[in-house]
Amino acid sequence: MKILIIFNREPYDNTDVTWNGLRLAGKLLENGQDVRIFLMNDSVDMARDACKPSANYDQDLSGMLKELIAQKVPVKVCGTCMARCGIFKNHPYFNGAEKATMADLAQWVIDSDKVVTF
Repeated sequence: MKILIIFNREPYDNTDVTWNGLRLAGKLLENGQDVRIFLMNDSVDMARDACKPSANYDQDLSGMLKELIAQKVPVKVCGTCMARCGIFKNHPYFNGAEKATMADLAQWVIDSDKVVTF
């Protein structure tokens, strides 16, 4: 089954929403599902090396995303959001996080069995 997970929120927003979404992606992958991740809005910071956890947060969300990429999970990141969104506007995305378009997201939605958003 093809499962698309779309993230929208700032990675470190004083909640565990993004962390839980990444954990879900990992568990779905462990269960043999075809997982894909698309980052848009302020979540694009998660694909930037400049994004680090605050002193009071015990999870490295960018590190978790890199682990999923290392396990061959495709990750696409909104190209328009690169300059418009996040704390680290205009910082590049790290290797494995592919700059993408709304057309790419639309194709992934069409091609997915399930779409989950965080």
